[in-house]
Amino acid sequence: MYADQFKSFEIILASNSPRRKQFFNESGIPFISKTFDVDEVFNKNLKGSEISEYLVKLKAEPFKGSIKSNQIIVTADTIVWGNQEYLGKPKNEQDAKGMLYKLSGKEHHVITSVAFTSKEDQKIISETSKVKFKELSKSEIEYYINEFSPMDKAGAYGIQEWIGTIGIEKIEGSYTNIVGLPMAQVLQVLIEITIRK
Repeated sequence: MYADQFKSFEIILASNSPRRKQFFNESGIPFISKTFDVDEVFNKNLKGSEISEYLVKLKAEPFKGSIKSNQIIVTADTIVWGNQEYLGKPKNEQDAKGMLYKLSGKEHHVITSVAFTSKEDQKIISETSKVKFKELSKSEIEYYINEFSPMDKAGAYGIQEWIGTIGIEKIEGSYTNIVGLPMAQVLQVLIEITIRK
């Protein structure tokens, strides 16, 4: 549907996330995928969306200086923010268990920031969704970690996987944001940028 809207532009999704690529494909947004290795280090004084907004700028940095006039670079970062604490991707299984125990029975925020970088400027949006887990048992946490893939996910869980089905009591806000990209908002910004150019 959006092929004509974006036909004069080259949209580069700078992400290796299969979920983000799937969202772009399902939305009908034509894109190519290109990434650079970036050391995702940030100042520990940053909180909430300050972290994800800093990281999307960092991910866009290697593209600067070589962006063509018709290109839009899309970089994204999703974090879990619970009890005033940053939960990124777990380092190992023990770390994943610890994260899920922290989330068990509590509400947390899933924050995704997205940067749209062109030759002329950069626009950043951040979307926050609230998620409430039931009390997760030790066996449920261990089963999920052993049978699924929490290691590449912020907060050590994917809402679209088994643990989301059995463990999440309530969400407020964008579902796709929790998976990794607030697609309605992303599409709106892309349309605004391409109309303006």
